[in-house]
Amino acid sequence: MTRQRYSYQPRAGHGLPHDPLNAIVGPRPIGWVSSQSASGVRNLAPYSFFNCFNYHPPIIGFASSGWKDSVQNISETKEFVWNLATRPLAEAMNESSASVSSEQDEFALAGLTPLAASHVNVSMVAESPVNFECKLTQLIQLQDAQGQPIDSWLVLGEAVAIHIDEALLEEGIYQTAKAQPILRAGGPSAYYGISEELRFDLVRPDARR
Repeated sequence: MTRQRYSYQPRAGHGLPHDPLNAIVGPRPIGWVSSQSASGVRNLAPYSFFNCFNYHPPIIGFASSGWKDSVQNISETKEFVWNLATRPLAEAMNESSASVSSEQDEFALAGLTPLAASHVNVSMVAESPVNFECKLTQLIQLQDAQGQPIDSWLVLGEAVAIHIDEALLEEGIYQTAKAQPILRAGGPSAYYGISEELRFDLVRPDARR
């Protein structure tokens, strides 16, 4: 079957009403990152370029377009927390995305409760059912294909402590759908949820075949 393909070179523009990149690579988990400045000001912000990159040790990371408060704080303190963004917390998560002064506490702005972490000096979102306490492993300025630095920064951190609401564990198995995670899609406002009805299972093929 011959497909009719829409093709473009990103440097020349996509020619569409909205850039399709982050609709194609999606839905994506949300990096709802809390940090604290060297002077003690709390910060909380969601990042849609986020994922997990390693099992042992567990390493997660997010990318920031521009040197934002989160990146500045983490570069100073070498610590941050990832908080799971869920459907009941979607509006609060969105509130924490507002562009405000670096002296503004987004926990207060979004009406969220700061909870002391156990291994890092950064507040966790108490209302979130899952929190990862992280220590910075790498802070990388991204480059283009010509090796030129761009104004985007990849923050990688090792999760040194993980906290899970026990209601999400059934016979020791974490129930992803029960947590109601929200996922970022394309367009200026699109998000998705997941449900158990959409689940399917695949078993990895035997490597000996």
